[in-house]
Amino acid sequence: MPYLLISARNRMEVGPTTVGDEYSDQELMHYLGASKRNVPGNNFSEYYVNDPPRTVLNKLENRGFRLLSMTGVGQTLVWCMHKE
Repeated sequence: MPYLLISARNRMEVGPTTVGDEYSDQELMHYLGASKRNVPGNNFSEYYVNDPPRTVLNKLENRGFRLLSMTGVGQTLVWCMHKE
């Protein structure tokens, strides 16, 4: 799984950070210390960590991911990462 999206609300610079969905690499989610949750009203699960995005980005870089792009979507910041 070479691509990964992470996101955080723009007023949540200290966390939590969404790091994956129900199909994400389980070993990577464990490495990040992510917990799985279901948000009421959504028909899917997502993984999140209480770390700020900066910490998550640093951990992913240590695992060989690099930043492809970053954007704002409404009140959410989204980072697209890629691993060769």
